[in-house]
Amino acid sequence: MSLSQPSASLLIQALENELASQLFDRHGPKIRLTKAGTILLELAQPLLEGFDSLPDEFHEHCHNLVTGKLVVAAGGSAISYLLPDIVKRFTHQYPDIHLKLINVPGKQGLTLVYSGEVDFAVGPILGIPADIYSLPLFSFELTLITPLGHPLTRMDKVTLDDIEPYSLIMPSPTMSTRTVIDGVLQQKNLKYRMLMEAGDWEVIKKYVEMGLGIAIVSGICLTGKEKITGISLADYFPARSYGIILRRSKFISPAARHFIEIIGPHALSSLTDGKASFQSGPNPAH
Repeated sequence: MSLSQPSASLLIQALENELASQLFDRHGPKIRLTKAGTILLELAQPLLEGFDSLPDEFHEHCHNLVTGKLVVAAGGSAISYLLPDIVKRFTHQYPDIHLKLINVPGKQGLTLVYSGEVDFAVGPILGIPADIYSLPLFSFELTLITPLGHPLTRMDKVTLDDIEPYSLIMPSPTMSTRTVIDGVLQQKNLKYRMLMEAGDWEVIKKYVEMGLGIAIVSGICLTGKEKITGISLADYFPARSYGIILRRSKFISPAARHFIEIIGPHALSSLTDGKASFQSGPNPAH
């Protein structure tokens, strides 16, 4: 950096004053890092972006804070079926962390991740850009649901051709599962009769229970308490992966780490030096 020793000393003193922590132990000509200095070094080495937030990040690590704010974006399916128990555990274990959930469709969640308005998003791993990290944690099959006693329930194996004569209740075009369904049906050149569209899995299940039609749904919404029959379509549709979606080089705050640990304890092994090291793209969940 071409700094003289007095200039370097002044910079170190200024940094220590800003952080309100002693970073070096000085004994005559010998100098060594303090514990706080070691923490700062570990944070600074991988910190290629977001340098302005370094003081706050340092204090959180140094003092091991379990307070603060966590903002998570999630789609309707994740908020309704994946997160309730996780949120309950998190708020019980960390009552001093203010958690804000933002319910948005997947594409809007990505926008919030890009802008930095949220710490991360939880949702389907589908069409994730290469510059966004994703960590699949849950996997669900697409399932055909029918009313009890429906003719399809008496068949040994149901094919997509068998579905064609019946009216379908389809998820809304804004739902990512609809994109998957349309893609497969178009690829197979299958025509189907759509009775109606609905943007809520509970509505779709209710109308199937009433006998109005059949539907293809993500297994994420099936609790086992419904009065319907589920038929696997795993031979025709890929499993849907859900997980954490995070911007490249986004600092993982202690509050976010605590939440991620509850979602999937093994997920923390994918975090290195406070940075995301997630695989990118739609990889299958384990």
